[in-house]
Parts: sequence; structure tokens; C-alpha cells
Amino acid sequence: MSKAERTSAKTAREKIKEQQAAARARDKRKRITTYVTAGAVAVAAVGLGWWYAASSSRSEEAAGDLAPITVQADGAVVMAKQGVTAPVVDIYEDFQCPACKELERVSGQTFKNLAAEGKAKVVYHPITIFSQEPTKSNSVRAGAAARCVADGKQWMAFHELLFQNQPSETEAGFTPDQLKSWGKQAGVSAPDFDQCVTTGKNSDAQLSYSKKVIDAQKINHTPTVKLNGTEIDNSALFSPQELRQAITGAAK
Repeated sequence: MSKAERTSAKTAREKIKEQQAAARARDKRKRITTYVTAGAVAVAAVGLGWWYAASSSRSEEAAGDLAPITVQADGAVVMAKQGVTAPVVDIYEDFQCPACKELERVSGQTFKNLAAEGKAKVVYHPITIFSQEPTKSNSVRAGAAARCVADGKQWMAFHELLFQNQPSETEAGFTPDQLKSWGKQAGVSAPDFDQCVTTGKNSDAQLSYSKKVIDAQKINHTPTVKLNGTEIDNSALFSPQELRQAITGAAK
């Protein structure tokens, strides 16, 4: 091979090496672009998931006045616009139950809004589900005191205060003095309210109603919320957006 041929072959090999290096560089850039794009998509997906979770669990704002509220003779409380009979949302709750307190905080306004919009008949069932002390006695005192309130709007205001001031499960609470104070705060106007609370006048009725409801509805935990007789899953119950969809969907 002549010198010229050797020089030509060397130049060809160098060009091939340069082309291969360039190809490797292009492949590397493509991989980096792919990784960055995939990462961006993953971050966007995580962000979207977080946004959806946050938005679906966000409590609703009060949309206006409450629907009419009627305290029933047995202790149940109905909230519904006149003529609205379905769908029926039954809320079985215990004033001493921490999960019930959380349900009221997260989804309580959704129930109120749906009733005010004429999209549901909401029925509250304050029961005593605890059998151990001090939770049982706490629950009975709170439930019995709520039965001392005959006015619907006053009952709802008292209902909210009971959950806001729920005592620890390990200590005695809902004392008569506290209950009477919250009654005043709720605007309870019944002249015999203080005496009713002090004497525990409705304690037996609270326990009797609780047993009747627990047995009839097979309640083994609170809160239990039923839509037209079927229990709503917790995943929807504590997600105001999903809860609204479930209830309005039952009306179609």
C-alpha cells in the first residue's frame, strides 16, 4: 500500500470514528430528552393526583340558608325542603365519636348544602354506640342534652358545638355545665333547657333509641351513613366531591 493509500485509509477510518461518535452523542441526547420528558410527565401526573385529592377532599362552603329542620319525637332530626322525599341520607353518629367529628368537619356542609338545594332529605340519628366508660356516659349526656332542643335551627347549632367541643375518649366530658353553656351559645331558647340537661331527663330515651336503631340498622360503627338504605363507603364519605356525586347520582 502506497503512502497515499495509507493516508486515504487513515482518513476514512477517522471519518468513520467521527460519525460513530456523533451518532453516540445523538443517541445520548435522545435518551436524556426522553428521561426529562418522562420525568416531567410523572411529575405532572403526581401533581394532578395531588390536586385531585386536595380538591375532592376540600369542604364545601355554605351555599345559603339551611333547609327546614324538624326534630322528631323519637330524637331523629330531619333536614329537607318541603316536598323533598328522596334520595334519603341517614346519618348515624355519636357525639363522642372522633370519626363522627371529622365527618362533620369535612362533609357536614355538603349534607347541609344538598338539603338546601332540594337534592336530598337528610336525617340525623344521634346514638350512643360506646359501651365502655367514660365514653358511654359522655355520649349519653350529649345525646340526652340534644333531645332537650326542640327548635330545628337551634338543634343544628348545638349539634355543631357538641362536635367542636368533643372531649377526649379517655376522660369524662360533656358535663352539664358545659352543655348548658353551649346551649346558650347556640341560642337555645327553651325555658326548661337547663333543667332538662341538669337532670338528664332524656338519658333513658337516648339509650332506648340507640339500641333500637343499632339493632334495626345493624350499626356496628359510627359514623355510618346510608343512601337510600345502602351504606356509603368511607372513601366517598370523607370526600365532599365524591359524596355529592353519589347522592345527586341517586336522584337520577
